[in-house]
Amino acid sequence: MAEQIVLRAEFREELGKGASRRLRRLSDKVPGVLYGGGVDPVLLTLAYRDLSKAMQEETFFSQILELSVGDKTQACVLRALQRHPATDKVQHIDFLRIQDDMPVQLHVPLHYVNEDRCVGVKLGGGRVAHNLIEVEVSCLPRDLPEYIEVDVADLEVGASLHLSDLDLPHGVSIVALGLGEDHDIPVVSVAARRGAAIDDAIDAEVVADTVEDEAGEDTPDEDAS
Repeated sequence: MAEQIVLRAEFREELGKGASRRLRRLSDKVPGVLYGGGVDPVLLTLAYRDLSKAMQEETFFSQILELSVGDKTQACVLRALQRHPATDKVQHIDFLRIQDDMPVQLHVPLHYVNEDRCVGVKLGGGRVAHNLIEVEVSCLPRDLPEYIEVDVADLEVGASLHLSDLDLPHGVSIVALGLGEDHDIPVVSVAARRGAAIDDAIDAEVVADTVEDEAGEDTPDEDAS
């Protein structure tokens, strides 16, 4: 289990775009808001340096965070990020309060394992193709996994694993599967290498031409008498 990320924040009193611009430009701070849980929203500011460091952790985007404001700590999850279109620097951040008895929906990363032992790669000469790098799950906060492991060891060329094939922890469900069978999309597959497919096609064409030529040689000449 990854170490829980703790973010320190301060209450923000000034409102408006002008105040937010001053925070970012003069104090190198990021304006934000904490909402949800049946409690009034709270306006916050976070030091950009601290936020940037925390965002380097993969779990920042998919796990429960501890937000320390004043003398209180609140469990929350990242709900939205607004970035500068040119610099990609965070301009605003939204956090959602977490309640122990209320399910949360978060995107959890997929960790692919045994790619070097994959049957379709070792014996079939194929390549592993990742269709997804994360999946949205629903569960209680205590059941939220750090990641979901996807084992591709037994996957053959042309085969794939779908969302319904994933091995999920107890109490965790995939949001997309609740929308119907047509949302059971492929997660990972093993495709034939492009060069190998071309070679197979050429070989098949050569064989077909050879069979045709040999058949022609065995056919009696219609003009012969």
